[in-house]
Amino acid sequence: MTLHTGHVGLNVTDLDRSLAFYRDVLGFAVLAEGKEDDRRYAFLGDGTGDHPVLTLWQQAQGPYDRDRAGLHHLAFAADSIERVRQYEEALRAYGAEFAYEGVVAHREGAASGGIFFHDPDGTRLEISVPTGAEDAPTPNADAPTCGFF
Repeated sequence: MTLHTGHVGLNVTDLDRSLAFYRDVLGFAVLAEGKEDDRRYAFLGDGTGDHPVLTLWQQAQGPYDRDRAGLHHLAFAADSIERVRQYEEALRAYGAEFAYEGVVAHREGAASGGIFFHDPDGTRLEISVPTGAEDAPTPNADAPTCGFF
């Protein structure tokens, strides 16, 4: 297969609020922004170039609904467990809602794991690493942690 993710687009209810979260708390860089009242959006990058990673579209009328088909969760990869913990600290200071308490393993016995939380519209998010969570608890012994939060 030759496809890979180009960028992810999220519908949001309030672009200013979501932009503050993704830019100020998670560290995304604003590449472009549409400011017309009925066509507000923001292209966000990872700070390494001009390629969008995430696009926010202000066109949702209500919060994320986990019972509807579509996006299950959006996962970001960090370079170390220490960096995951730094994000956790920033998210706690912001007042983000977490699905689990602290860093958790992806499954029982896994070295991979991370934090699971919600953005201002309730979209489920994950920041994880492939190693470093060996000693972290596993909230779901019989299912992947990222699958049911």
